[in-house]
Amino acid sequence: MKKKTLFTLFIIALILSGFNNYLIAQPELQAWGNMSGIRIDGQLMKFETSISVVKDVWENVAETGKEKQSRPIFKRDGQLQTVTTRIDSLFINTIVEASAVNAATQKVKIESRADTSLIGIFFCIKVPSEDYQNGHIQLIDPSDVSFDQSIPSFQNEILRMNAKGFNLIGKNRKLNVTYDESTYIIVKNENNHIKVFIEMSSGSITADQVIERSYSIKVDGPIERSPVTMKLDISDPGRTFDGIGGNFRLQNPKGDPQVIDYCLKNLRVAWSRVEMPWGLWQPSEDVSPIEEAKKGNLNPRVKSAMEMAQRLSKMGIPVILSAWFPPAWAVEGKVNFRPQGGVWGNALNQDKKEQIYASIANYILYLKQNYGVEIVYFSFNESDLGINVRQTDLEHTILIKELGAYFKSKGLKTTLLLGDTADANGYPFVDNAMADTEAKNYMGAVSFHSWRGWEYETLDKWAEAANKMSIPLIVGEGSIDAAAWRYPGIFEEQTYALEEINLYVRILSICQPQTILQWQLTSDYSPLVGGGLFGNDEPLRPTQRFWNLKQLGSTKKGLKFLSLTNDGQDISCAALGDVKKNDFAFHIVNSGPTREVTITGIPSKVKKLEVFVTDINRGMEKLESVKVHEGKVVFTLDKVSFTSLVTK
Repeated sequence: MKKKTLFTLFIIALILSGFNNYLIAQPELQAWGNMSGIRIDGQLMKFETSISVVKDVWENVAETGKEKQSRPIFKRDGQLQTVTTRIDSLFINTIVEASAVNAATQKVKIESRADTSLIGIFFCIKVPSEDYQNGHIQLIDPSDVSFDQSIPSFQNEILRMNAKGFNLIGKNRKLNVTYDESTYIIVKNENNHIKVFIEMSSGSITADQVIERSYSIKVDGPIERSPVTMKLDISDPGRTFDGIGGNFRLQNPKGDPQVIDYCLKNLRVAWSRVEMPWGLWQPSEDVSPIEEAKKGNLNPRVKSAMEMAQRLSKMGIPVILSAWFPPAWAVEGKVNFRPQGGVWGNALNQDKKEQIYASIANYILYLKQNYGVEIVYFSFNESDLGINVRQTDLEHTILIKELGAYFKSKGLKTTLLLGDTADANGYPFVDNAMADTEAKNYMGAVSFHSWRGWEYETLDKWAEAANKMSIPLIVGEGSIDAAAWRYPGIFEEQTYALEEINLYVRILSICQPQTILQWQLTSDYSPLVGGGLFGNDEPLRPTQRFWNLKQLGSTKKGLKFLSLTNDGQDISCAALGDVKKNDFAFHIVNSGPTREVTITGIPSKVKKLEVFVTDINRGMEKLESVKVHEGKVVFTLDKVSFTSLVTK
């Protein structure tokens, strides 16, 4: 065969190979085993699968879901995504693989380890009603219109029939689900969703029984490519953004140093938060921790925590101090390291308040005098929940007033965080303190953790709290899944990285925080992989999450939040700037397909913007700069990406 012909065939093979990769859909599997949709050319066709175990009545259903299983295991091998989890004595293995441009297969294997009385086990698919409103369902090979009497009916049930599959057809969406054998399906309308239950097993299940099913899921719908317009308003600058920060709670002596070194070398870290190992600082009420330290008896973990604070402080990074586990003498009852009866943590012993205040203040004084660290803010971590000191809202108010006054009496500049709640939903916890005029004198900043409560209305309440108290807002712990350390493979997924940075940009836009402190810049929830972390012995390297942080953290310090409106679907954006210096930064997360974006309202003196992009294949890659003409810039926003436009 001629060389030219061989070369031509080689080029065709390359094109076809690339074309096939392009045509493969991207099924998104969550770490607990539920698919959240199939992405086609950047467009996520949303639905959610789950396994539901109906026990004695329909009101008693256990199902796979976020924070509903204690130890799921997530793994990826090329196109295969696998999750192993369990519901009681049922061990569940799920495998998801793309099968076509708009289709994927989810295989489910359930092994029973005990005899269990049940109504049934179901594979479920839930879709948003808004995507299928005024739509209809078509059954594939329906074979029986009678009810299965062994499965009782339930509220809001729409349909029950035997079939080999179904089509859900809405105005702009179509979902097709098929499986090998005809079985009962039950359709229910619940909480603005349509949910289809596909029977896997009915009645009781015996020990060692195995159930295996395979479900083919196909989606169809328009790709949203409409041009997007954003409008900048510089007339009313908001609060100042210092940049991203990090938590440095030391928990892994082997893995932490390499991650910390890499992050501090390669990120602009604007704020930090470290642990006060309180229970190890003063384990005995009657023994002075400072005197013990002078004798050389400083606990190694305390010493490491103090050295961490010192290292950060020497770099010019402000340090926040938070306490987790308390000493036994300072709390009521036995120290709870795990929830007892569904209750987390311990309440402080109110008869020991003076001793408690002295113990904490002495730690901060020792840090200042011996390590040169001036602690900016102090908090009990997530005390609304009890991780690990538990407080009522009134106790939180009293602590702010009394401990704040105690700090001041000792010559400390340290003030207290208002809140530092377990998630954004904890905003009622701060209401009492906000109404106390004396407490306001000792509040340094308002803080919440971003694990839950992402609705606009919830996040806006924190912005209102900071405005009302005229103090900065910080996100004391930033990320999206508090249980993700249990299934660390998810940290390398595009799905996790995109959702995390999308939340951060939304928080910037809604809350105007002084900083977002990533949980963590250590080996725990690490933005790096390899180096032996979580059993991965590859060379240490950054993930997409790291590049997201670096790109956001590269925002110049001191820029103020500006209003940036946006008419695009699946797009989040935030703008910052120094109007006098014509210095601006635009951060945009596109959770959908590629589209054209126009930003208007840019001051006329700005002539050019540099462009940086992070996505599944690029890490803060610099693209060709874009020109600003008469206050307007037009550019292409790549699909499923985080894009930043900044003045040079």
